Amino acid sequence: MSFLAVQFNGGSIGKKTSMNIILPPGKGPFPVMYLLHGLSDDHTTWSRRTSIERYVINRNMMVVMPDGSRSFYCNDLRPAGLAYEDHIVKDVVGFVDTAFRTIAHPKARAIAGVSMGGYGAFMLAMRHPDIFSVACSHSGVMEFTHQARPDSAGIPAIACTLPQDGRYDLFKLAQKLARSRQRPALYFDCGKADGFLKDNRAFCSWLKKLGFKHEYHEYAGNHSWDSWDIRIHQSLAFVLARLRDKK
Repeated sequence: MSFLAVQFNGGSIGKKTSMNIILPPGKGPFPVMYLLHGLSDDHTTWSRRTSIERYVINRNMMVVMPDGSRSFYCNDLRPAGLAYEDHIVKDVVGFVDTAFRTIAHPKARAIAGVSMGGYGAFMLAMRHPDIFSVACSHSGVMEFTHQARPDSAGIPAIACTLPQDGRYDLFKLAQKLARSRQRPALYFDCGKADGFLKDNRAFCSWLKKLGFKHEYHEYAGNHSWDSWDIRIHQSLAFVLARLRDKK
């Protein structure tokens, strides 16, 4: 297994950017799991705050950890705003599929994340089911753009400037996809002491109402990397049971 720190040109955001990659041994081709970080973190945090490298030994799956800044993985339409949704689905996935021997098919791609990245994983998978077939979230900010929060001062200004047409609202995206045959498999969980527990319970209830198949769990934990280092095992198991590992 190899650990790679990669710099490349992000055409959609107009600058060089970085990602960390865990590459299994062998010639491939490999399925890929994309791991997204939270609001105060970057592409290095998964490797620094969890034992993700140890957890994927002998899994025969690439793990890609891109940098999403503080974007919520959305396209910022403000003057000088950066298109991070396009960056992930075009630049990052495109670079990985070009530079490495991957299985370039949605059934061989998963996306997961924590907090901001949990929201981002679900949003990107539901907006791009032709790219990702599995999405996992830990302590995701599920009501981002769905409704105003009393603590919205702590959320980046992008939340106030995104289009109000539902394109980044998980509840509306789920409603749109509920009867679609191309629907990502969803796993999510949240700690009972986590500030986003209400968001996750509300989204779980909404999925049940829609008849949108999913898996949701609560556990004794809070909004911390100590919790997520444990919970990533559940995401890995969910992903590995569903990703196609051959052409």
